[in-house]
Amino acid sequence: MGFRVIRPDQLEWITRPHEPDEAARHVAELSDLAGFAHTRANVWRYEPGAKGRRHKHPLQEETFVVLAGTLSMYLGEPPERQDVSTGGLIHVEPGTALQTANHGDVELLVYACGTPPESERAEILDSAI
Repeated sequence: MGFRVIRPDQLEWITRPHEPDEAARHVAELSDLAGFAHTRANVWRYEPGAKGRRHKHPLQEETFVVLAGTLSMYLGEPPERQDVSTGGLIHVEPGTALQTANHGDVELLVYACGTPPESERAEILDSAI
């Protein structure tokens, strides 16, 4: 039997690049820590007002589980806003444009996983917000 347990105090939070006047996003990369072979996963913390970059993955599907707060996601062309609250899930098929944001006044915490893990970066698109 093989398994790995990751405790919250083991997470290393990396602050993502952002403009000085923008709220920050922080990521804890889980894939290597957990020993994932066929997926990739991260936990994201979004400060109130933070937003991600709009992008799309050609091959990778992604699933987002909201652990705290409310995730606002802008999906497709033209972008359609979907709000997902704590305990909710949103699944995004490959090739679908998406952008994440925290429009709330509390921190947003999201578990995101994707498969298959892509070796190339996603295509970056113009912001929807």
